[in-house]
Amino acid sequence: MEGETSWVSHSSDYVAPDMVEFDLFSELNDEDNREASSVPMDLILPDDLLERILAYLPIASIFRASCVSKRWNEIVKSTRFSWNFSQVLSQKPWYFMFTSSEEPVGYAYDPSLRKWYGIELPCIQTSNWFIASSCGLVCVMDNDSRSELYVCNPITKCCKNLLEPPGVKFSDYSALAICVNKKTSCYSVAIVKSKQVPGNFVQWDLSIHIYDSGTMMWFTPLTEVLTGWRGGDESVICDGVLYFLIYATGGGDPGNRHGLITYNLSSRSSNGSLIRTFIPVPCSLTCGRLMNLKEKLVMVGGIGKPDRPDIIKGIGVWVLNGEEWQEISRMPHKYFQGFGEFDDVFASSGTDDLIYIQSYGAPTLLVFDVNQKQWRWSQKCPVTKRFPLQLFTGFCFEPRLEVSP
Repeated sequence: MEGETSWVSHSSDYVAPDMVEFDLFSELNDEDNREASSVPMDLILPDDLLERILAYLPIASIFRASCVSKRWNEIVKSTRFSWNFSQVLSQKPWYFMFTSSEEPVGYAYDPSLRKWYGIELPCIQTSNWFIASSCGLVCVMDNDSRSELYVCNPITKCCKNLLEPPGVKFSDYSALAICVNKKTSCYSVAIVKSKQVPGNFVQWDLSIHIYDSGTMMWFTPLTEVLTGWRGGDESVICDGVLYFLIYATGGGDPGNRHGLITYNLSSRSSNGSLIRTFIPVPCSLTCGRLMNLKEKLVMVGGIGKPDRPDIIKGIGVWVLNGEEWQEISRMPHKYFQGFGEFDDVFASSGTDDLIYIQSYGAPTLLVFDVNQKQWRWSQKCPVTKRFPLQLFTGFCFEPRLEVSP
């Protein structure tokens, strides 16, 4: 658990918690028992009980606890503690916001405590790299040659360099996804590459490449030529199925610019041509963001105006049931206005029950709780916009200690 992570809260309203006295003998009033009650808890609790107590703390509090004493530090870094932590209900997903377009630095938001923490990500070099996450692991890929891939745990800083993926090295569009098997801790990484056929304006070569951490090998189960559609940069894996958005390449209905394609990773089959798995989006979208919420495919999309489908008028949230989209919620207008000037495209990611939405033009973060159907602004990020063209982006990940690449 080494690294440059700062577990000092950057929340503007942070108040240090009150110290709690642990009085084991409060029912007795004699002097001897009052002296006994002052024995430090560190000396009273056996290791196994202390491990269980610490495992229920928020991640940031666990790291602070490791500084209390040598014993606590050894407990927090032990393999048994990581196992105990894994048995506790998973903590709410965090959101990492990049604060520089040049350096991979920024702040991570903890929705449970509503606090920001300074974190430096391992492996990644700039904020424009491709990023995907699953069950505590984050996969990153460079945006130039798209041949550098790493899988890391942003909390423990453990990092692994993957083999260079097959296929064209400089694809026009690429989409990255990762899925962790919670039972085996093995993971799969999927890359969807799309490149225009030379001399042809409507045909695009599309290929799917899968990395299996068990075999530590890549394989390419499918290559296909799409006509009138191309791949993009949005994909996610849900319940063994790879989903990715495709985009119309001109002509046709301007209100039907997006579509969804599926590929079954378990059977390694698309049941014929990929285009046969085409699922229309629920309405005209300016952009779409895919995410896995408890093995359900959820899409956050910018809703286009009826007469100008390329101009955003609102943001909706949908879940895919079979081949039908069901609207979960629509962002209330006061929150949409709260972003100020909102671009037609925006950042959004989520997992578990939380969805994060962020405008590229400001460090403002909105959180939607799918279970409670509640919209809420995050605590203000401790960064300000320094120049007009400064861009902000980010991604969601689960803070976990026990997973490693």
